[in-house]
Amino acid sequence: MDPSFREKVESQIEKLRTCTLPALEREVASRRTEWFRQCHSGHTKRSWASPRRGFEFLFHEYMGLDERDLPIIAESEREILWESRNPCPTLEACKLTGLDPRRICRGVYEKSTQALLSCLDPGLRFLRSYVEIRPYSEYCQERIVRVDFDQMMRLAITEAEASRRTGNKGYGAVVAIGNQIIGQAHDTAFTERDPILHAEVNAIRQAVRHLGDPNLSGAVLFSSCEPCPMCSSLAAWANVSAIVYGASIQETARLGKIRIHVSATEIAEKAPGMIEIIGGVLREECLALCS
Repeated sequence: MDPSFREKVESQIEKLRTCTLPALEREVASRRTEWFRQCHSGHTKRSWASPRRGFEFLFHEYMGLDERDLPIIAESEREILWESRNPCPTLEACKLTGLDPRRICRGVYEKSTQALLSCLDPGLRFLRSYVEIRPYSEYCQERIVRVDFDQMMRLAITEAEASRRTGNKGYGAVVAIGNQIIGQAHDTAFTERDPILHAEVNAIRQAVRHLGDPNLSGAVLFSSCEPCPMCSSLAAWANVSAIVYGASIQETARLGKIRIHVSATEIAEKAPGMIEIIGGVLREECLALCS
């Protein structure tokens, strides 16, 4: 083993022994986003980038990896899929300590990689297979998918409109992994006489049942209005990677909606795992639902 690589492995073992996974996740994300601020200070956030640009940004520009270790398997305008075969200190550290790389990579490196990618363009979503992952496979299969936030929000708005037609409060939500919708619902608290049945609750429940897994890491929750504290907390416990909403709690409250004035950002800051919060997507259309 190369001495410099061995040093990285030993450093990783020490971190895994002394730090919790949420603490490591935030530390790695902080280091990566700080690198971006220093090297790309003039970048305009939300500027459009292709999946190919995201791939090159992460693995060539930031990590400095050899393209021969990352063979691309499939590529289109909306997605790039590759196999990671590069020497990996985390993989070696897991082998030496008996830890499961699936747990470590999901708990530390999935969202922290997304945090850096979102600095370039939050519409690019990083996803990893936890079936085709080393050492259970010869490679780690990963991909970057471009997600149209406006398109997903329009589906949430459609659900909100259905909510109003059925005599409910007029909220809609969608849960998606990449461009695959795994949950889509509106609030049914009035019609089902159950105050917990907010749009986000119904959509998250669908998503969990669809996957057969309570961990929704990699998924994005789209909501026509900023989720209430209950729904933001549920999103945190479900470990979604991002909450994207249209109108804010403050804005909808000014239009007469009864809201608990605790923002999704406040919940995310106190959550055990990282959650990206993005507001204002199709804001005017979402506000119109409150009129």
